[in-house]
Amino acid sequence: MNKIEQLKSFISETGEELRKCVWPTRQELVQSTIVVIISVIILAAFVGLSDFVLAKLLRLAIPAG
Repeated sequence: MNKIEQLKSFISETGEELRKCVWPTRQELVQSTIVVIISVIILAAFVGLSDFVLAKLLRLAIPAG
């Protein structure tokens, strides 16, 4: 089997597998996107707050000379 035939076979099999996929509806996609955005905002706020608190604690523990 040469490279061209392998490539054709690969593309054909990939197409068959993609037809088996169940794609999300628009509503499911929007809901998932909102969940991801909210999760990222919460995580960013947590990291920012943690950074702020730890920086303040470090300044107390190691006073500037």
